[in-house]
Amino acid sequence: MKNIRVFGFAAGILIAGCMNSENRSRGLYMLLDPGGTYAVELKKAQVIIGYLLGILQPNDTLAVASIETGSFSEKDIIARVTFEQRPSVANNQKRAFQQEVNKFVSTAESSKYTDISGGILQAIEYLNRSGCGKKYILIFSDFDEEPTQGHSTNVPFQLDGFQVVAFNVTKLRRDIRYAEKYLARLENWRTKVEGGHGKWRVINDLESLENIFSQ
Repeated sequence: MKNIRVFGFAAGILIAGCMNSENRSRGLYMLLDPGGTYAVELKKAQVIIGYLLGILQPNDTLAVASIETGSFSEKDIIARVTFEQRPSVANNQKRAFQQEVNKFVSTAESSKYTDISGGILQAIEYLNRSGCGKKYILIFSDFDEEPTQGHSTNVPFQLDGFQVVAFNVTKLRRDIRYAEKYLARLENWRTKVEGGHGKWRVINDLESLENIFSQ
């Protein structure tokens, strides 16, 4: 009888431990838009990436990709990494990641195409494969989508468990005269994200980067 009680107690501890083993790893996929008038904003994107590299922990995943394309694919990924447990290795990974981003920013050329939808679909697939507990898609763009002719952007997103954060959404030149178009563009993307059961936020103040993980 005593052995049964001991076994039951041990099993209870094991079950409680499993229930408390929440996956706290974070996965972030950042989409950069170097096209059109937005290309000059890439320096601000470097600030965000530098901040993320400073706070991400072992087992966290980070990827950065360019959406200056008519049809997004893995070739548009600039850098990607899952950070190792050993601090020395993780620090080397972060330095290499920053170098890849800096290289891209210094050589980026403006493109007339922008495939935000394709970038989001790739981000969803990548972060789902990563096994991260918390998933974020960060978009640094004016949200003016311009895919190649004949390429449909009317695709549904499956964003359960995802947070989509729009950064530094600048107004286009035509938005100065027609502000309602700027607001309508943001509303359209909010509707698409929330329609896919994701959470949508806009952060235009780069002094408030800690708010990325506030929800």
